[in-house]
Amino acid sequence: MNPVSVSRRHALGAIGLLVAAGSPSRAHAALADVRIGYTAMTWGEDERQAIEDIAELGYKGVQFRASVVQNFQPAELRALLQKKGLAFTALSSGVVDIDAKPADEIERHLANARFLQAAGGQYLQLLDKLTGYGRPFDAPACARLGDLLTRIGKACTPLGVTVAYHNHLNTLSESPAGLEAVLAASDPRYVKFELDTAHALAGGADPAQLVDRYQERLAFLHLKDLRDLTGDPKAKYPFQFVELGRGRVDLAAIFAALDKVGFKGWAVIELDRVPDKGGHPKQSAAISKAFLQAHGIAV
Repeated sequence: MNPVSVSRRHALGAIGLLVAAGSPSRAHAALADVRIGYTAMTWGEDERQAIEDIAELGYKGVQFRASVVQNFQPAELRALLQKKGLAFTALSSGVVDIDAKPADEIERHLANARFLQAAGGQYLQLLDKLTGYGRPFDAPACARLGDLLTRIGKACTPLGVTVAYHNHLNTLSESPAGLEAVLAASDPRYVKFELDTAHALAGGADPAQLVDRYQERLAFLHLKDLRDLTGDPKAKYPFQFVELGRGRVDLAAIFAALDKVGFKGWAVIELDRVPDKGGHPKQSAAISKAFLQAHGIAV
């Protein structure tokens, strides 16, 4: 396979953004205990190409969406990841619907957990039903969700799979109050927290403060950035998800917070899709890698 290389123009652009944002005063030495992964979702359902590119760039792990369950047998995926030197960090199991039959929801996510366990994976990512940006706080719904998440997490525990709840726009945890209510209503023994930095900021929270607040419950992170959009009435959000360092998420503050609490675990870079025309998923992954390395974080 001929690898897709990052052009000199894109590489210099990434470095220029780092300089403009201001270099960190020191390398984040404690983050040597943080393992950096990347999500395959930028490649759509072409998980094989994602595995090839992510491994070639030197990332340590990969997260998949639930489509991987249909596209692979667990043993096949496990062998491929071992060959490429990648850990199966997490599986995005999808939505937990509090209006559906609880037994059906538990079994659906438990089936994904069985695949994850058989393929050598670690975390089962869950979020709740997406209903629209600017979702109002709903305390009763948060309580119901917390209870269902606990039941799913408890069912997954014998498999050695850890359930991690993902804060997300359009869901009950869009706002800081909603996130707090969902986590408070779920049992921390069975439901951990997966912090998404861009979704947290867009929902009105300070991601660095969330690292500190939920440090005892933090399973892993999605490192994600966003930039504001203006004058596009067709845009789903008034912002766009972008490569690390190309938006307004204060990633340096998040790294400092992770340092402070002594976080040891996975930080997975997530990018829904390539933000700029003419780009390629591998190119975007290389830009984010350059940003991390400029902050003294090894990939």
